[in-house]
Amino acid sequence: MKDYKKYTYLPVPPEEVYLALTKDLSIKLWTGAEVVFQEIPGTDFSLWDGDIVGKNITFEPYKKIVQEWYFGEENEPSVVTIKLHPDKKGTSMEWFQTNIPDADFDEFTGGLRDHYFAGLIDFFDE
Repeated sequence: MKDYKKYTYLPVPPEEVYLALTKDLSIKLWTGAEVVFQEIPGTDFSLWDGDIVGKNITFEPYKKIVQEWYFGEENEPSVVTIKLHPDKKGTSMEWFQTNIPDADFDEFTGGLRDHYFAGLIDFFDE
């Protein structure tokens, strides 16, 4: 199992990034796919038509989101912690994810870069 950390700059305040990550309509807009999401700890969620599934753990409005993401038959959830840091010109989004299966790591992190992070960047650049 591997961990993954990445910082992504977004040209909007943390409040806007937080709303884009926690409101189902906003998530659907930047992913372009079906989503099931509630900003309630303990609720299950589904992104990209069910390609990503997990459970919401905690929300600290405009600052932090913690989720468990599931990989197939793996027993250990992958914990995702998203921290939003105010920056002079927007937000520095810190992504830290634990327990990514070795066999999935390269393809999965490539997908994060190409779809998740790129989707958010494109959403706020429009």
